[in-house]
Formats: sequence, C-alpha cells, structure tokens
Amino acid sequence: MSTSSGRSKSPTDYRPELMDSALDAFKQAYPGFEATSLLDDVRSREYARLDEQSHVYIDYTGGGLYADSQIREHSDLLRLGVYGNPHSGNPASKASTELCERARDSVLDYFNAPRDEYVAIFTSNASGALKLVGESYPFETGDQYLLTFDNHNSVNGIREFAKAKGADVTYIPVVPPDMRVDEERFDGYLDRAVPGGNNLFAYPAQSNFSGVQHPLEWIDKAHEKGWDVLVDCAAFVPTNRLDLSRWHPDFVPISFYKVFGYPTGVGCLLARKSALEKLRRPWFAGGTITIASVQANSHYLAEGVEAFEDGTINYLNLSAVEIGLNYISSIGIDSIHERVACLTGWLLDNLVNLRHVNGAPLVRLYGPTDLHMRGATVTANFYDPQGKLIDHRKIEARASDSNISLRTGCFCNPGAGEIAHGLTQAEMEEGFKNKERMTFEHFIAVLEQVGGKSAGAVRVSLGLASDFSDVYRFLHFAAGFLDRDASEV
Repeated sequence: MSTSSGRSKSPTDYRPELMDSALDAFKQAYPGFEATSLLDDVRSREYARLDEQSHVYIDYTGGGLYADSQIREHSDLLRLGVYGNPHSGNPASKASTELCERARDSVLDYFNAPRDEYVAIFTSNASGALKLVGESYPFETGDQYLLTFDNHNSVNGIREFAKAKGADVTYIPVVPPDMRVDEERFDGYLDRAVPGGNNLFAYPAQSNFSGVQHPLEWIDKAHEKGWDVLVDCAAFVPTNRLDLSRWHPDFVPISFYKVFGYPTGVGCLLARKSALEKLRRPWFAGGTITIASVQANSHYLAEGVEAFEDGTINYLNLSAVEIGLNYISSIGIDSIHERVACLTGWLLDNLVNLRHVNGAPLVRLYGPTDLHMRGATVTANFYDPQGKLIDHRKIEARASDSNISLRTGCFCNPGAGEIAHGLTQAEMEEGFKNKERMTFEHFIAVLEQVGGKSAGAVRVSLGLASDFSDVYRFLHFAAGFLDRDASEV
C-alpha cells in the first residue's frame, strides 16, 4: 500500500469538536485523499445507515458492507424473473444458467484473467475454495507443502491432507515487529522443492492479521523452482488490484462478501487450467459427473469447472456477484485503495504516538507502522502505564458500548499471533496437553498462567465506505484508555 505523503504530525486531543481541524491537517498530510472525494458521495448515498445510526464500522477484513443499490438491483432481478435449477434445459433453468455464466465471465473480466489460462470455480467461500485444492492436490510421500506462518486457518488446514498422504509440511517464519519473511532465507525454503514431485507453496497476498502484503513476485520465483503456487487473496482484493494477466498464481481463493458485502455464501477458486489438470477429486457429487452407476460401481467426472462445483451452485445469488463487481468497477479499485491507504497512514501515525503520562506506549502494533507493502488491517494490543496488558475482550466490550464494530481474538491466524505475542512452541504445546476439546477462553487462561501472555489482539480494518470520522472516533475511543490501570477497565 502506498500513498502520496509521509507521516503526519499526530494531534494530542481527539475531542469530537476538534474533528474538523484534525481533518484539515489530515488532508494536508495526505493530499491523495482529495482525489477520492467520490467516495464521500458514495458513502452518503449507499451507506447512509452508518451515519444515521452513528455507527463506526471498522471490521472490513471480517466482512465488507453492501451498498443499497446492490440490494435493490438484485431484488428487482429476482422479482421480475423466473429462475430454476440450472441442471436442466427448461426456460427457467436456461435463465439461471445464463445468469451464472454471466457471473463467471464478470469474475474473469474483473481480475483480468486470460480465458485460455484461467477458470473461475464457484464455491461457498474462500475456505471452500481452499478445501477443494487441499483434498484434490496429488500429494504423495516425500512431496512438499510449504507455507508462511501468517496464513489463515483455511490454508493451514491443507496440511492435514498433505500429512495424511505422507507429504512434508514446512512453515516459513515471519519476523517481528513488521511480521515479514526474512528475504535472505526465503530462497533456501524454495530450494526444498522435490524435483519431479508435487510441491505446493501457499501464502497470503495480504495477512489478515498484520496487514503485511507479501510480494507477488514470489509467484514467478516459486514457479522457477518447481512449485505450484496458491495465493490467498481474500484479504487483499477488497482494496487492491489483482491482475492475473500480470501475475500467474495457480490457485486464488476469494470470498465475495469481503469485497462488496453481499451476497454471503458465495466465493470462488480462480485456477490455472494447467494446475487444475493435476488435481484428483476424492469423491463425486451431483453436478460433477457426466455419468455414474450404482450397479457398475463406477463414474466419469465432468471436465473442467463442472468437476469441481459440487451439487447445485448458488444460482440465485451468483447474479449478485456480477452486480457487486460492476459496482466496485464503477467506483474504481484504485480510488478505494488510495482512500484506505491515506486513512490507514493517519491511523498508524496517531496510534504510535498515543502515550501515557509516564511516556509508556498505549498500544503495541503487530505489523508495519508505515504504508510500505501493507494493507488497511491494523492489529494491536493495549497496555496500561505499567505495561500490563488490557484484555482485548474488554476493549471489544467497551467499543461495542460506543457503537464501534471492530474485531478481537486471533482472527483464525494462529501462526501470526504466536509470533506476534512471543509464544514459544513449549507454551503452545502446554495448551494442548489436555486432550479434551478446549474453548478459546480456556486456552487463553492456560497461556496466561504459563507465561502471562496474550493469545488475542484488537483488529481495526478499513474499507470502501470508511471515512475520516471513523478513524477519528476510534482514536477518541482509544485515547480513553490513556493513564488507566488495566484492573480498572
């Protein structure tokens, strides 16, 4: 993430009546923000409910917000049409098939994916797309699954398929405080590819924990060393351009609700045709075969996309995907990117300058404190003047009382959290000594008893409808913890 300015001077007071003067100073520090004024109109027209309810929504990495016009357009389409199960040739089925194929084309167009190279496979979400890869990738004994520490659990979960088939699983560490991979050691990990074997390398284009954006240049480098490459773009594409005519990962999982809020329950796997041919599905379902027999105990899988879309796809909601992508295109992903970059920069400037009277920092950030190769996801923990951790769950409760929607916890990204919080392997193993299923709260209690450490944090993330008032009001809220003892919260 980049923008046209350096670090701004932080104000020391976030009273509501001072917001206008703070906005003027912000615009001087981040002049690129003025070019995104179209989004002020978009917010007032499409997301008026935010200001009407005085709601600060800063959980865009968790889920995007839908625009009023998206709902109206989709509702009108359903109200005026007759759509049936697409696995037939009747008029209602043909109408649904046309909508689904238009949605598929819109996905490929949006990501500038060459038709002779990529297909779009519809799934329930990014996790569903990742499961498709994991269960179907042809791991064998001695093959390699390589992934960075800061992957989402749905990427981590592929290791279970890999281990079950005898493949080796290797994690590449990220290094605090910026939570990036040590580039000097990176090539050494890529050199582990087994010649002629099945080697899968997975990493997030943007960490949903730290906001770090890992280089897309890794894709070509890994290909040259014999890896298939899976790039998790679920947290990346809501505010960044992904051009698949420039970058050529083999597998790209996406959840559309993270991009434009509606519909939920629809995602996709963008897959290179050459990589798709390597996959071997462990089962078949309705819609994925050309023919199956009970008595012959055999089946033939369909070719291409159809072999991977289990059952009946979400045909009524797929038309909303086309509507959502057209909506984002009408605004411009570059404008969205610039806007959140400016707001994120100012938020970081101010968070690092929040200090108690004794000079101790209020927050500890996990990830870069500048805009170089980072997204609009900011994760931190709060500490009192004596350096004692303020429970992130209490922060969330107080935020909810102030009508602020943020997120706390581990964000389904355990590796990044373990590194950020300085949790050791021994401490984590202590938490798994009890073989009975453990709740997250119990697990936190164990870690606090073992090392007095946290297993969670506070995450703020910005998106399409974010404006200056959102980050200002959050900072006003955060400043309310200055000079307070953790036991008082």
